[in-house]
Amino acid sequence: MPTLLSMALGAAPIFGGALFAATAGQLKGPDLRGLIKQDLDLLDRIPAEQTQRRADLQRTIDERIDDLVATSARSRALRAAALSYQGNWRDVVLFSCSVLFTYVWWHVNHDRGNWLPLFIVLIVACVLTAGYAVRGTLRSLAHARRRQ
Repeated sequence: MPTLLSMALGAAPIFGGALFAATAGQLKGPDLRGLIKQDLDLLDRIPAEQTQRRADLQRTIDERIDDLVATSARSRALRAAALSYQGNWRDVVLFSCSVLFTYVWWHVNHDRGNWLPLFIVLIVACVLTAGYAVRGTLRSLAHARRRQ
């Protein structure tokens, strides 16, 4: 039976992965709007006789504005795709993979410090993916009935 300390040390990679996933959603890219404002302010401060420098800075500002528009369009398309997701065969595949990995993990040496915490996480993952797979299957069956 593993001690509490070895279980805590074994659970550290699991909690580290969860913490990494949580912080990954919080990471932001550069503030393009702020950079454009700074560049426009700098453009106003460059003397009119430095035409080459002003043209280069204006080109940079135009590129950042194009990047901002492209990013907005890309995020809108991603948001629309995420909202339209109804569940399908990938949920069933994910469920079967999580069940198979749980089965394989059951046959790993139980003396490992991270065996029990990871096994619990795998069981929770199996339950969650089963819910998604059942939901997707029920939606598909309801849609097929409506078509008939």
